[in-house]
Amino acid sequence: MDPSEPGEKREQTRSTRRESAKSFIREVTYPHSIHPALVPGVSVEDQRIRYSIDWRIVSVVGGLIVAFIAWGVLDPQQVFDASSAALAWVMQNMGWVFTALATGLMFFLLILAFSRYGKIPLGLDGEKAEYSTMSWTAMLFAAGIGIGIIFFGPYEPMSHYLDPRPGGYDAATQEAVKGAMSQSAMHWGINAWAIYAIVGLAVAYVSYRRGRVPLMSSILMPLFAVKSTDTLPARLIDGMAIVATLFGTAASLGIGALQIAKGVEVVSGWSPAGNTFALLIIMVLTIGTILSAVSGVAKGIRWLSNINMVLAIGLALFFFIVGPTAFLANMIPAVIVDYVGSMPEMLSANMGEGEDMQAFLSGWTTFYWAWWVSWSPFVGVFVAKISRGRTIRQFILGVLFIPSTIIVLAFTILGGTSIWIQRQSGGIAPGDDPAGMPAAEEIFFTVLDQLPGAGIVAPVVIVMLAVFFITTADSASLVNSQLSQRGNPNPRKGVTVFWGLCMAGIAVVILLAGGEDALQGLQNFITVTALPFAVVLVLMAIALLRELRTDPYTIRDDFQEQALSNAVVHGVRDHGDNFAIAVEETDADSDYATGGDFNSRAAEVTDWYTRTDEDGNPVDYDYERGEYIIANEPPPDGQS
Repeated sequence: MDPSEPGEKREQTRSTRRESAKSFIREVTYPHSIHPALVPGVSVEDQRIRYSIDWRIVSVVGGLIVAFIAWGVLDPQQVFDASSAALAWVMQNMGWVFTALATGLMFFLLILAFSRYGKIPLGLDGEKAEYSTMSWTAMLFAAGIGIGIIFFGPYEPMSHYLDPRPGGYDAATQEAVKGAMSQSAMHWGINAWAIYAIVGLAVAYVSYRRGRVPLMSSILMPLFAVKSTDTLPARLIDGMAIVATLFGTAASLGIGALQIAKGVEVVSGWSPAGNTFALLIIMVLTIGTILSAVSGVAKGIRWLSNINMVLAIGLALFFFIVGPTAFLANMIPAVIVDYVGSMPEMLSANMGEGEDMQAFLSGWTTFYWAWWVSWSPFVGVFVAKISRGRTIRQFILGVLFIPSTIIVLAFTILGGTSIWIQRQSGGIAPGDDPAGMPAAEEIFFTVLDQLPGAGIVAPVVIVMLAVFFITTADSASLVNSQLSQRGNPNPRKGVTVFWGLCMAGIAVVILLAGGEDALQGLQNFITVTALPFAVVLVLMAIALLRELRTDPYTIRDDFQEQALSNAVVHGVRDHGDNFAIAVEETDADSDYATGGDFNSRAAEVTDWYTRTDEDGNPVDYDYERGEYIIANEPPPDGQS
């Protein structure tokens, strides 16, 4: 516009352009003729997607893992030394990342749950929850039970009792009893499940509400303004998720094999040298995992897994009933209260508090945060699958508190029993000496041996550990297979088997490299490999929040708030006390226009629900019928 034009002429020009722009907007239709506030959501199952193996991910990530396994088998000491040096650097310089993540995600999710976004469903509008509340609770319960509880349940509280967090409490005192179990609860409780929950929530939202494939890279698409996961950054993100999952689950397989070997030794009296028997167990159970993956007996494995869950409950009840029942009954509520009250102090421990604190955090707290990060793609995808139809509020509160409560109870019962035995007879660590404690894989059977019926229970525990091993390896291999096959819900079995073998190979390397100190090997590999994916989790939270702001429910909520506010002001101003609210069309520039400041045709609120074919080309879709419109298809019911 020429600035030298007279003011009246310039205003006429502006008015003409505004009218022209309004006319243009009226002529442009919404995708599939539906306003973004009225879209009921899009499910990934209803999208036209061509799944295939992503050979770039399989070849690059798989090649690196195979090379690592070969290096670890040929020179385990060199691998251990290199990973120890890497761990020291990560802990010293980047340990704060894990602490900030575990703390920040807990607050982020709780705020999200009680915000207006908490009412958004993880599915289509009006879609009912796929599982009843009771079934969903049971499956969340199952997700919280695994090898780690049996391995660390008696061992970790005893360790904190005899060798507490620096500055926390005096070792082997009455105060240390609650403090030790509260410290364990913090490592396995709400903060751990916040890390799992952010992945599960993001996967469920983008898959069942936004219609995108359940890939880690798919969650981050809005941040990078891309419409495809076939990009280098996307492959890097999915590759990091695969690596983290491989090392995280391999660590569980490694400790499971160690504990099975120790259990067989206790039951049979056979004692092979070193970790030889554990390596043999890994080989045998990996064969079982492969047979499960290729033979179609997944339902049988799930059936065994359900039996395992019942056995785990029975094991906890066994410890509670035949162990120090009154002591445990008093401790359970006390530990829960102490856990909540001392959480700020425990979370505030940091690497800047001296060498003793650095050693504690490296061996316990930061190691656990890294382990949960590495497990998050695996557990997150599982939790997402069982939570379809739940609201965000239901999801967050359920996932944060149901498994956490169960795990706190388990650790209080198992750990409380071991501490009680120690205080009564010194039967775990003579002389209250941490150095005199049995090895981590042995302490469960040491505690069990102090209780009646140990000869019957020990073989059952060995079977439970074996089933946990196979189901964990099978499920994690399946998730990795999906991540490397563009989110395929029914991935090819050959790729699933390949990732299962990689996982077993990493478990072998961990045991070979760690030698007598297998836990140190776990800490080295998990913490280093989980760091890159920790950054991805932060980006997931940002991407999720960004999409929730443009969700159809959010748009309707904004319209509702603005419309009611405008209507009340209009009614009182024009009619005083007595008026009714009516809906009628108004000009876009009116003071009472509900969506006057909202661009309902912006790409960020419309592009996501444009349906496409397998090649990404737009196709017609009828949201009222919930069907794709095929060219030359006759109208329904013979209409013309």
